[in-house]
Order: sequence, then C-alpha cells, then structure tokens
Amino acid sequence: MNQTEEMAQLLKAVSDANRLRLLACLKNGEVCVCDFVDVLKISQPAVSQQVKKLKDAEIILERKKGTWKYFRLNEVQKPYIQTIIDQLEPIDRNGCCSSACEPITE
Repeated sequence: MNQTEEMAQLLKAVSDANRLRLLACLKNGEVCVCDFVDVLKISQPAVSQQVKKLKDAEIILERKKGTWKYFRLNEVQKPYIQTIIDQLEPIDRNGCCSSACEPITE
C-alpha cells in the first residue's frame, strides 16, 4: 500500500462521528466495550463494527480479560491522526456497566 492509500484508509477510519466519539472516550484511558454501548447509545453489534474499523487501522488496541474486551489508543499514531485525536474533547464515562468489568490500572 502506498502512502496516499494508507492515508486515505486511516482518514476513512476516523471520518465517522461515532468513531470520533469512541476516540474521545479513549482519551481518558482504557475503556471496556460495554462503556462504548452506553456512550454511543447504539447496539453492541453496531459498536463492534465501529471498533473493528479503528482496530483494523491500528488506531486503537484491544486487550481481552476473560469475556471482557478493553480498548485503548495506540501510542504510535501518524501525525495527522494524532492531530485529529488531540482536537477531540475527552468524553467522561459514568463508570462501567458491570462491577465485574474493571480495567487494569497500570
């Protein structure tokens, strides 16, 4: 893939309002997938589709713990993607939907 195609693919991954909200939510740290359902007010399958696009573009990373999936921003971003993320206002979550679902604090 050449540079132009890579740039187009990454920009397409962040060209959706729901995916931008996911990224804004991740600015505060690791998030359980169940929190995305609450923040976006869309179904879990719809959240999974949005998350997959960001994962495929390697903008976010996944960690599994038991049956739970946690996501965080990839620390290494292309400068133009990092600029977009930097411009997003962080979205605070009201806490996870389940007491069994707690991110690891590092």
